[in-house]
Amino acid sequence: MTREQCTRRAFLGNASAGLGTMALASLLNAGEPQAKPAPDRREAHPASRGVINPLHFAPKAKRVIWLYQAGGPTHLETFDYKPKLAQLHGQPMPESFTKGQPIAQLQGAKLTCFAPQFPFRKFGASGQEICALFPHIGSIADDLCIIRSMKTEAINHDPAHTFMNTGTTISGRPSMGSWLIYGLGSENENLPGFIVLTSTGKGGQMQPISARQWHSGFLPSRYQGVKFQSRGDAVYYLGNPPGVTAARQRETIDAVTALDKLRQEAVDDPEIATRIAQYELAFRMQTSMPELMDLAKEPKRVLDMYGTTGSDGSFAANCLLARRLAERGVRFIQVYHRDWDMHGALKRDMPVNARETDQATAALIKDLKQRDMLRDTIVVWGGEFGRTPMNQGDGRDHHIKGFSMWVAGGGFKPGITWGETDELGYHAVKDVVEVHDLHATMLHLLGIDHERMTYRYQGRDFRLTDVAGKVIGGILT
Repeated sequence: MTREQCTRRAFLGNASAGLGTMALASLLNAGEPQAKPAPDRREAHPASRGVINPLHFAPKAKRVIWLYQAGGPTHLETFDYKPKLAQLHGQPMPESFTKGQPIAQLQGAKLTCFAPQFPFRKFGASGQEICALFPHIGSIADDLCIIRSMKTEAINHDPAHTFMNTGTTISGRPSMGSWLIYGLGSENENLPGFIVLTSTGKGGQMQPISARQWHSGFLPSRYQGVKFQSRGDAVYYLGNPPGVTAARQRETIDAVTALDKLRQEAVDDPEIATRIAQYELAFRMQTSMPELMDLAKEPKRVLDMYGTTGSDGSFAANCLLARRLAERGVRFIQVYHRDWDMHGALKRDMPVNARETDQATAALIKDLKQRDMLRDTIVVWGGEFGRTPMNQGDGRDHHIKGFSMWVAGGGFKPGITWGETDELGYHAVKDVVEVHDLHATMLHLLGIDHERMTYRYQGRDFRLTDVAGKVIGGILT
C-alpha cells in the first residue's frame, strides 16, 4: 500500500498490530537465536530460470515425457506375466493374499482367480517379458526399465491420479510438472514449460481427468500446466479476431502491463507479476504455435512410424507432438490416454487399446533415440494403479498393492526388469517402489535433491515427496 493510499485509520491499525506482533515474538523467542528470514520467492527468478541454481547434482536428463495411461492399465496383461494365476483360473483367491487388504468394488464379493487373458513373449536381447499385444513396445524392450513392484496409496481413480501427480491425495498441491518448472525453469520463452495433451479411443471406459492434476497448487500460478487441444487451435483464442492486427494487440498488452505494474507497485502481489508474464507468453505463442502444431510438415516416413496422418487428436498424434515440444525445450510434457478403466470386457478392449497406443509409444522412443534426445529425456509409461488378480465379471477391479510401469532414457538403466510381485501378482514383494521413490529418482536424474527443493506455505516447508521418498540407485546408469 502506497503512502498516498494509506488512510490514518489504516496506518494506526497496521502499526498497532505490527508493534504487538513484534512484542509477542520477542517474548516467545527470548533466549533463542533468530531464524534467518525466508527468501523472497515472488520474483527472484525470471521465467526461464528456476530456483535450483546451481543444480544439486550433475543432471542426466533435461526434460520429462509422461505417457499417462489413465484408468489403471492391468499389469497382468502388459508387463507382469503370472503362470501360477493361469493355473488357478476360476478357483477361489487364497485368503492369505486378500485378508485385510483394501478392495475397491469387490467388497463382500466372491474373489476368484482370473488368468492372464493374453500370452506373453520375450523380446530383445534382454529377454524382457511383455504381453504379445504390444509387439512395437517389445521392439524397444532393450531401451526399457520395467518396474514390476510399484505401490500406491489411493484405490479410487481421482485421488490416485492426484497422488501419482502431486505426491499426496490432498487436492490443491502442486503437480510434479509445476514443481519441475519451479525448480528448473523453462528452456523456451515462447511456449509454456509444462504442457498437457489428452486423447481418447474406443477401448475401455473413458477416464475423466481434472485440471487440478496439472495445477500449480500453492506455487505461483505461472508454474501450472497448460492443456493443449489436440485438434484445431491448440489453445483457445490463439488467433486475433478480424480487424485486430499484431501491432494493435501489442499496444493493448503494453497498456494492460503498464496498469498491472502500477498495481503491483501498490500491493506487491506475486500473481500480478504472473499475469504480466502470461500476457507476454500468450502474445509470443501466437507466432510460435501455428508452426509447432503443423504436423503436416513432418516427413511421411515419420507420420507412418507413429501411425498418424497429422493433427487428428489421437494418442499417436500427441506422441509426435510431444517429441516436437521436447525439441523446442518444453520441460514437462504429459500425454494422457484415458481408456484403461476395464472393470469388464477386458478381453475385448485390451486389443483396442494396444492398437491405439503400442505403435506410437515405440515410435516416440525410437524417434528420440535417432535424434540423440533419449539420453537426456525421461520417458514414463504408466497409470494411477494396476488391476486385481481376481475377476470382476470379465474384467478386473482397481489394485494398489503391486503394479507395473516403465521408464526409459535420461539416465535410467535400459533393458532391465526391476522388482517383483508375488506369484499371483497381488503384492509387490521385492525391490518395492513407492510413488514417492519414483518422484525422488526422477528429480535426482534432473539434478535435484528431492529433500532440498521445498516451498514454504502456511508455516511449513512442502516438497513433492512430502516426508518420504528414496532414490532407487539400482535402476540408474
